[in-house]
Amino acid sequence: MTTEKLSKEVVAPARALNQRHGKTYYLASLLLSGDVRPYVFALYGFCRYVDDIVDVENDDPALRLRKVDGFRERFLTEVCRGSSEDPILAATIATIEHFGMSIEYFERFLTSMRQDFLVSRYPCLADLLAYMDGSAAVIGEMMLPILRADDPGARAPARALGNAFQMTNFLRDIGEDLNRGRIYIPEEDIERFGAWDSFGSRRVTDEFRELMAFEIARTRGWYSDSFAGDDYLQGRALRCIRAARNLYAAILDEIERVNYDVFTARAVVSRTKRVKLLIRAGFRP
Repeated sequence: MTTEKLSKEVVAPARALNQRHGKTYYLASLLLSGDVRPYVFALYGFCRYVDDIVDVENDDPALRLRKVDGFRERFLTEVCRGSSEDPILAATIATIEHFGMSIEYFERFLTSMRQDFLVSRYPCLADLLAYMDGSAAVIGEMMLPILRADDPGARAPARALGNAFQMTNFLRDIGEDLNRGRIYIPEEDIERFGAWDSFGSRRVTDEFRELMAFEIARTRGWYSDSFAGDDYLQGRALRCIRAARNLYAAILDEIERVNYDVFTARAVVSRTKRVKLLIRAGFRP
């Protein structure tokens, strides 16, 4: 672990990515102290940087896979060197060095991002969770040293929250993911509720509503599991996590409000509601 701080100039490109693409996370991060916030921006910037390679739709998938592999090799080389000319990677490397983070976290993340080119469906929940270990749960683990939650007991709740965030995204983005040829809902669940027709026709049926209600209930269970992590957080870090959890969980409420229609519109929490949730988290003792 180093004592050198991450400057605003170094983290500026990562912050811009967060502000543009991750509005919910960005709002929650504003509750953090100024000395902690840049490292959160750096992590988000790294994850978004890779995600953009994966999801660019006008590139050939084989080309994008090569880009991800090339990025991985370059990143690991530059981490070993301790520097990068790329501003996003420079901020990431500074974060890794400052907190003494394990490179294994980032390798797991990159492995899951690579999997998006090789796997488009997940037969059962266990298969999906194996993917989410690297795409979501591990990000919760990355956040722990930044939030000064060093107790081993904080790990499981952090992973649960990471999974809850990502499953919320999966449920909201079913239509968008279908456009990319991907389904992140376990096939065993779709089969159980007889909801396959909705994935083909992109119409909301009673069977699809039952499926979504089931998935939302499970996701809320993960949010509930994450509350145990609050005991390991203090001050602004606790307020930040409360805000992120409340803001993201509200997306599930919006999905329910539109009667589970995730095909014709994106479930969005209104600006007014986001501000209210942010204020509530920021001022709650």
